[in-house]
Amino acid sequence: MTDLDKALVAVRTSPDDDASQSAYYDLFLNATFWVPTLSAEQALELAPEAAAAGETMPLVVEAEGIDYLMLFDSPERMAAWTQREVTFVEVPGYFLAETTVPPLNWALNVGTEYSKRFVPEEISWLRQVAEQCKAAADALEGQ
Repeated sequence: MTDLDKALVAVRTSPDDDASQSAYYDLFLNATFWVPTLSAEQALELAPEAAAAGETMPLVVEAEGIDYLMLFDSPERMAAWTQREVTFVEVPGYFLAETTVPPLNWALNVGTEYSKRFVPEEISWLRQVAEQCKAAADALEGQ
């Protein structure tokens, strides 16, 4: 069980506890995630211009009309879900928050008891938090 798992359990146990939620989101923004990516062949088929430019394309899964960016907090969890070797990128949580745009959702640790779905409103809020933290850090560096 990871620290992120423990924090998620605390949130699920006490959903109205602001301290638990704050701790979970803080861990999320400061964690590194493994994001499966499309193979070169898949990328060429789905987005030929991006693939030709050498861009890495994250795996987005559609379920019930909703697009999910797949995220895992360990390469082992990612491998258990994909059940095959896949390409991936490691991405900090704050970067995911800064770069994800609606209507994309996130699916974290699918296939485990610690899976969590992040909805666009939640992701937008995390983006605001990440931007505020970055602005505060920049202000401290400028002193």
